[in-house]
Amino acid sequence: MGLIVIAAVVVWRVEDSAQALFDVDRYESYVQVQSETAVRHLASSYPYDHGEPGEITLRGGTDEICTRLRQELQERLTRAGVVVEDARLTHLAYAPEIAQTMLRRQQAEAVIAAREKLVAGAVGMVEMALKQLSERKIIVLDDERKAAMVSNLLVVLCGETQAQPVVNAGTLYQ
Repeated sequence: MGLIVIAAVVVWRVEDSAQALFDVDRYESYVQVQSETAVRHLASSYPYDHGEPGEITLRGGTDEICTRLRQELQERLTRAGVVVEDARLTHLAYAPEIAQTMLRRQQAEAVIAAREKLVAGAVGMVEMALKQLSERKIIVLDDERKAAMVSNLLVVLCGETQAQPVVNAGTLYQ
């Protein structure tokens, strides 16, 4: 059972008919087997879509992947007197049995990325609020009140539900 479904189209021609007829057994079958082998090798050599920064992936590095496929095929098929004109991936997808799991993973990664941006923005807003309160001398906050304000602002800015106002009739200090 594979993790991905991958298909390729290979455009080739016989350049040396003597080699094609005598050096390999049934050159059409030879081209087919070598093409499948090259695609399998390529699929196992590159990550599908989540590599390290700058790393080539099957999904993201289409031009380089196709160039590599064509080169590998040419190396394999030269023995048969065959020239590879073009080689391209035509289909690349997760196998049906894991597609839903991978979709959930992608959705989770999107939620995490959105949360990171939301928190970064909220922290920036809190810093800005504290700075302006201090610069304008609107209110002087000690460390405990700053901490309470930071906590409240982060809850309001990062929370998933609407903030409900609370009227504080007392004080932080008893």
